[in-house]
Amino acid sequence: MTTDDDCPSVSVPRLQTSRLRLRELRQADLEAYAANQADPVAMKHMSGVHDRRTAWRTFSALAGNWMLQGIGWWAIERLHDLAYVGSVGVFYREGAGDLEMGWFVLRSHWRQGIAAEAGRAALDYAIGVLAAPRVTALIDPGNVASIAVGARLGFRYEKDVDFYGQPTSLYACGDTVSR
Repeated sequence: MTTDDDCPSVSVPRLQTSRLRLRELRQADLEAYAANQADPVAMKHMSGVHDRRTAWRTFSALAGNWMLQGIGWWAIERLHDLAYVGSVGVFYREGAGDLEMGWFVLRSHWRQGIAAEAGRAALDYAIGVLAAPRVTALIDPGNVASIAVGARLGFRYEKDVDFYGQPTSLYACGDTVSR
């Protein structure tokens, strides 16, 4: 027998900016997500290209963070046409103490300020609602565009770290005292 405590009820909060809505991921977003995961240009600074099966698993994991942690990844949707254009999230990585933030925009929507606009809404949620004193972001040292987005959001380089065998830069916003 299960009780209400055994079955958490999760609702993904919706956030809105002047051009974007941050909402729950939906099955309908998978096609665009999987195509982006298979794009070598889009995935250059990520973990490399992924086949559809792996894309489905990572997509499901992004959505599942809300159930496991009560925080996670939002779909970024343009208000004027309701198109899925990327994702942004705040989450705790296994074994990490700080709240982490990540973002990506589908390549066909790059250079429109979407990552920074969605990132600002997510960071404001992390600080204002979750009361996170510090938020980190792991950014590939060669990803100049993502480093610029982080800088616009107030993230500052802190140190290089090993991320599953890959050198990665840790950026922090808030209490930037190295831990």
